[in-house]
Amino acid sequence: MMSNSYNILNPAVSDPAIVKEIGKSLQRLRLYKNMSQQQLADKAGLDRTTISRTEAGRAATLLTLVQVLRALNELHMLSSLIWEQERSPLQLLREQEHQKKYASHKRKPFQKPDSDII
Repeated sequence: MMSNSYNILNPAVSDPAIVKEIGKSLQRLRLYKNMSQQQLADKAGLDRTTISRTEAGRAATLLTLVQVLRALNELHMLSSLIWEQERSPLQLLREQEHQKKYASHKRKPFQKPDSDII
């Protein structure tokens, strides 16, 4: 999906250039899916000018990016941004030991004792 003109993973590429390339990439993806900006905006619940600005490489929120990718059925593209620390086998074993193994009995609600008994 990236153009081959340069590698955006290169540390020498500026942040605004990366944002601009992401915008172009979103535009190419939208056109590949044969959608107009208005159709994408409607499906994403956004204004058409927001789509236009995003594709032009202007700052967009993460929420906008998620909405656009969801509307394009490409939400999976964000999966590499979700980081989960790998757990050691020992840590997994400890977590399993602390998991509930059985359902607990229902407890009766606390009832105040009758004052006549005292």
